[in-house]
Amino acid sequence: MKKYLIFAAVLLLAGGLFAQDKDLEAIKKAGVWKVGTEGTYPPFTFHDASGKLVGFDVEIAQEVGKKLGVKTEFVEGKWDGLIAGVDVRRYDAVVNEVTITEARKAKYDFSDSYIVSKAVLIVKADNSTIHSFADVKGKKLGQSLTSNFGKLAKDNGAEVVAVDGFNQSIDLLLSGRIDGTFNDSLSYYDFAKQKPDAKLKIAASQSDVDAQGILVRKGESKLLSALNKALADLKADGTYAKISQKYFGADVSK
Repeated sequence: MKKYLIFAAVLLLAGGLFAQDKDLEAIKKAGVWKVGTEGTYPPFTFHDASGKLVGFDVEIAQEVGKKLGVKTEFVEGKWDGLIAGVDVRRYDAVVNEVTITEARKAKYDFSDSYIVSKAVLIVKADNSTIHSFADVKGKKLGQSLTSNFGKLAKDNGAEVVAVDGFNQSIDLLLSGRIDGTFNDSLSYYDFAKQKPDAKLKIAASQSDVDAQGILVRKGESKLLSALNKALADLKADGTYAKISQKYFGADVSK
């Protein structure tokens, strides 16, 4: 009886592992991989004036689909329930600027990072006194008070001027009412791409980065390997650089 129970347990474990690693096969058979995304988060995933779903993440997902040899089908949803959508198999993966964190890795797997963000210090282009984070001591910085960037400004001795968000801080900076602002590098690159004539620059960047990856269900090692190969191929053949320049005017992979 004991041997039978052990044998049954081994069969159940093996069966579970086999069932887990079937997503890539199912995707290939269906000829499509389904991707969860918001559709309301420019420039990553949003609808253009014609109503078409576009964006950096959208194009990355589409190109990954081509490398897998399948079509890409997007399933849109609100952020609050987006990641949970993979649990109920609404889609095969989430491509929506999902930051790779230890907490998320405990429940899901991630591809290699395909984009990173970091804190940058933005000042006017003619500023000759601020060159590092330490240089903001005693300077006026426009920040959302409860944000990590606001804390970063305070930790470096800046006088924090409360703002509602990125756009207001940029307006205050351009008008000369503040000396600078800490913000996300991707937000700045997007702004600079949209308004290349704005007289601003990045004075300093944080060394630590937040890496984003494609989120999939745990145990899908074959799918994960295929995604990583697809992303590596996109970088090797220049496709990634083209998409990155299109949306940010910079290489946002590192």
